[in-house]
Amino acid sequence: MRAAAPGRRSALAHLLSTWGLLALLVLLIVAFSLLRPNTFPTAFNITAIVNNKSVQAILALAVFVPMAAGHFDLSAGFLLGIAQVLAIGLQGDGLPWPAAAALVLLLGAAVGLANGALVTLIGIDSFIATLGTGTLIYGLNEWYTGGQQVVAALPDGFIAISGAVLGLPLPALYVLAIGGVLFVAFEYQPVGRFLYVLGASPRAAELNGIPARRYVPAAFATAGLLAAFAGIVLQSQLQVGQSSVGPEYLLPAFTAALLGATSVRPGRVNVLGTLLAVAVLAVTVAGLNQLGAPFFVEPIFDGLMLILAVGLAVTAARRRTRRGGGAGA
Repeated sequence: MRAAAPGRRSALAHLLSTWGLLALLVLLIVAFSLLRPNTFPTAFNITAIVNNKSVQAILALAVFVPMAAGHFDLSAGFLLGIAQVLAIGLQGDGLPWPAAAALVLLLGAAVGLANGALVTLIGIDSFIATLGTGTLIYGLNEWYTGGQQVVAALPDGFIAISGAVLGLPLPALYVLAIGGVLFVAFEYQPVGRFLYVLGASPRAAELNGIPARRYVPAAFATAGLLAAFAGIVLQSQLQVGQSSVGPEYLLPAFTAALLGATSVRPGRVNVLGTLLAVAVLAVTVAGLNQLGAPFFVEPIFDGLMLILAVGLAVTAARRRTRRGGGAGA
């Protein structure tokens, strides 16, 4: 009987490390519902949270992809910013909205490929490379807008991108669809395992015939494509282009991806953990706002959560390594 106790404690610890974020999310929802029973647990509030944070969730999934391969994409927020500006600017110049959206998506993929080339072909650290391209994009965005808002008459078809179907917000459905595709790719397809191996040990990946020059640019291109799509969805919501919009989405996105590495698959970034982390951050911020927290609480909270997420993710990764789980476990 005494020998069984450590086993039960180990199983409980594993359960908490795997589903801790889910348990935290449930506790937060219950707590805020009890504190604000007339406003928090309402359909209106839930819909507002989902609509407001879906773009953040898409961007979190975007930065997750190259992060799985051990690289950071700091250009994602700036790319989101120029995407939402061009989505309305190109339409204001007379381009039909499907063509404008297609060009914006192509731009996102092209920027991602450029990031991948800088990292794999030239050998620049991804942090520096994507910070450079992101700053360049921000400058081009300022040049394009002249520091002014971009306003144009948007067709109903474009505005409907952020509408609803059967009462369900379309942005949330985009998140579920993108998350589903990435989940299958990273959990059940070779491409996901290859990226995880590249992130865990580039040398081991090379010895096993996994070419970084093929998969890393593809990961960055996917991140760029998703960041551009997030910008299109955001523009459909805002209906006005602003060059200052975009960078503020980057920190919460990285926080969610890194915090997600502490749950579901502790020690490595993963899709379900990322989405759970987005939900935890969204519910916490919404609950604090309803409790009367001042406007500056959100960036302070995001910064603290990023530090906590990195610390927990590193600790979980070390434990995973000691257990011999490896990147492909």
